[in-house]
Amino acid sequence: MVRVEGVGLGLRAPLGDAILEEAPACLRWLELAPENFLRRGGRYRELLTRARERLPVVTHGVSLSLGGTDELPRAELRELRALLRDLGVPWHSDHACFGRVGGAALHELLPLPLTRAAARHLAARAARVQDLLGVPLALENVTAYARPDGAELDEADFLAEVVREAGVRLLLDVNNVYVNCRNHGGDPRELIGRLPLEAVVQLHVAGHDASDPTLLIDTHAEAVVDPVFELLEWTLERTGPRPVLLERDDGFPEWSELVAELERIDAIHRRATGGG
Repeated sequence: MVRVEGVGLGLRAPLGDAILEEAPACLRWLELAPENFLRRGGRYRELLTRARERLPVVTHGVSLSLGGTDELPRAELRELRALLRDLGVPWHSDHACFGRVGGAALHELLPLPLTRAAARHLAARAARVQDLLGVPLALENVTAYARPDGAELDEADFLAEVVREAGVRLLLDVNNVYVNCRNHGGDPRELIGRLPLEAVVQLHVAGHDASDPTLLIDTHAEAVVDPVFELLEWTLERTGPRPVLLERDDGFPEWSELVAELERIDAIHRRATGGG
């Protein structure tokens, strides 16, 4: 099983050569979306092979629709289990949301109603998927641009209940917390402080679109803003050392700009966790 610590970056095809040939010393691991590599050869298979030789790899999925009502995709889960075993990942992560309806993939990470029934439903499916995959499962908190009616819990209590009932881990996306609190109100530190931080195995930071100041949009296509960096440091001071991923999926800048962000995250990680 690979050891994942420090600062990571998403393995995206446009960044592949730079990651593998010009990686800074602070880059310690890579995260990949298995949907981009399953059943694919050519450049994708070559990229994965080279990446595994260079750095530890973990997986982060986008398609299981754990909060949905469609049947779990058993064939996909078998293929995913084989990939996870081959990679030796310490955990696999996906999102606390739904993204399929009637067998159709919506290609969106859609929020669940913050009810106890939805929490029980998500927990049951997450626990089942964790058993089927044979590795620990971590759930990521998602952005929500509208809140379904009938909420019985807030976001922190909902996530805490799911993690407790399912016996799974938490992938804490600091930018998503910041975006949700800016869009819907609330204190991101207060929210994070009420999460089961002992269950956190990984953190994400990313940029967002703030062109409309009344509605931030999580895009992974902009630079990380100072308040998110500050929230990351505050969070790491409470979780202790956890691997942190810089998410960048589009709007790729010059490689030197991404390296500067990675080095800033590394400095924050060291300062917050006593790593020097």
